[in-house]
Amino acid sequence: MEVIGATWQVPQGPKNPRDIDWLVKALAKNRGLDSAKKLEEFLNPTLTTITATKLTDLEKGVLRVKVALQNKEKIVVYSDYDADGICATAILWETLYDLGADVMPYVPHRIKEGYGLAKEAIKKLAGEGVKLIITVDHGVTAVEQVETAKKLGVDVIITDHHLLPKILPKAYALVHTTSLCGAGVSWRFAWEIVGRLKPSYKNQLEEKLELAAIATIADLVPLLDANRAIVKIGLEKLNNTKRPGILSLISQSNINNQISTYEIGHIIAPRINAMGRIEHGLDSLRLICARNTQQAHNLAKLLAKTNSKRQDLTNSAITRALDMVNRKHLVGVLHHETWHEGVIGLVASRLVEAHHKPMIVISKGEIYSKGSARSIPGFNIVDAIRASSEFLVDAGGHPMAAGFTIHTEHIEAFTAKINSYAAQKLTDDLLSPTITIECVLPKEEISFHTLEMIKTFEPYGVANPQPIFLTKKMLIEDIRTVGRESKHLKLTLDGNEAIWFNMGKAQAQLRPGYLVNAVYTLEENRYNGSTTVQMKVKDLEKSES
Repeated sequence: MEVIGATWQVPQGPKNPRDIDWLVKALAKNRGLDSAKKLEEFLNPTLTTITATKLTDLEKGVLRVKVALQNKEKIVVYSDYDADGICATAILWETLYDLGADVMPYVPHRIKEGYGLAKEAIKKLAGEGVKLIITVDHGVTAVEQVETAKKLGVDVIITDHHLLPKILPKAYALVHTTSLCGAGVSWRFAWEIVGRLKPSYKNQLEEKLELAAIATIADLVPLLDANRAIVKIGLEKLNNTKRPGILSLISQSNINNQISTYEIGHIIAPRINAMGRIEHGLDSLRLICARNTQQAHNLAKLLAKTNSKRQDLTNSAITRALDMVNRKHLVGVLHHETWHEGVIGLVASRLVEAHHKPMIVISKGEIYSKGSARSIPGFNIVDAIRASSEFLVDAGGHPMAAGFTIHTEHIEAFTAKINSYAAQKLTDDLLSPTITIECVLPKEEISFHTLEMIKTFEPYGVANPQPIFLTKKMLIEDIRTVGRESKHLKLTLDGNEAIWFNMGKAQAQLRPGYLVNAVYTLEENRYNGSTTVQMKVKDLEKSES
């Protein structure tokens, strides 16, 4: 009997589990690394992996930037307001500025201007003499906006990574790939510009991979190939950063250890995102690019304060939303007039975790409403939303996450149609939670040596998950609840420390003396100056004695 009821996908065990390299071989095989060359490239990615990434219209975009620099044209790097967009803007704006361009960043206000290029902003910038707008992390759906810019004598270069719609904007250049995040595209574009105009600047641009790494992790793109190289190299840069803004952000966040994907995904990126969600993303950009230590310190404090406010808004919305889910719907569609549009994506993510089905959360307005969607593997949520385009003002995103604007009067009709669409696409298998296990790990292999082998496959993230193991017939020697309201479960399994977060209620089904099959990840647990190997439990089932 499995405690949380998930399906366990367990591969066949190694032929020789006593071979010291068997675990590395197992992890490599599970990731399709079926040759020594592939494994080497995976474990030790290089800058070439990034610079070899193909982008559309790259040459055309570079030549237009070259002309703008030669003619001293006014350039604007037009940002998105999330961590990916902010980092992408910092990379491209700093690079162009250092090359001598007359360039300024533009970060739209989420509430006042909305997502992406805004016609009013284009008109304002054109009136100020801007001749070239370069978008970062958005633009592929901006058909009308690009036409507006062209009529005003402004060229637009779009750099983006979102899925292309059927009708594309007629931009001067569409620098695009779906294989990188927005900041990855921005960095790759900057690399080509620098290579053409000032090759000596490449060393400085390499340092900016720390920003691309933050964005790559924050935007949840697959950590394979170029993305893996960006994060692997970028983390090395980040742990030796000289940026006052990043250093202040780390200090304000009380991070005292090496920065990994966890610190970025759970501590750093949420603070950068918070400004764009509920205040103004421009302050996050000011922090990232700050050169004055005192200014950086003040901005880091502002981001921390805003992030706390964001957490309160999110928790309040989640509490209400959890009671509103219609269990009969294949795609949950929830709406409320009190939900801040800056946090609805976070609410949707939490609901997916709780119900394991696609969820859409809508901040309801009088005439127009903003929606944010999160999906489950195998169900393309942006295609599902676009299938109801007659109800929408606009929509865009990825297979796993999307956003849209809808006429408020059409929310109920949209709910019915997307659930009808889902009935043709969602199978019982997709709706059943699954735990994919790397391999069966013998009890005696739960050790620092195993942990060190696992670390060679870092950084972990989407498409390269932290290895999950199964160890059979483990004896529960001790079990108790810990944390506020006894929320978590602390166990000793055959002498090994184990923690099971948010599963204090499972204590009623388990007792000391029971034999269990344990599914878990391994991690270091640092406490009071000592370090131990800890099992982080994902699921347990009672084992036959």
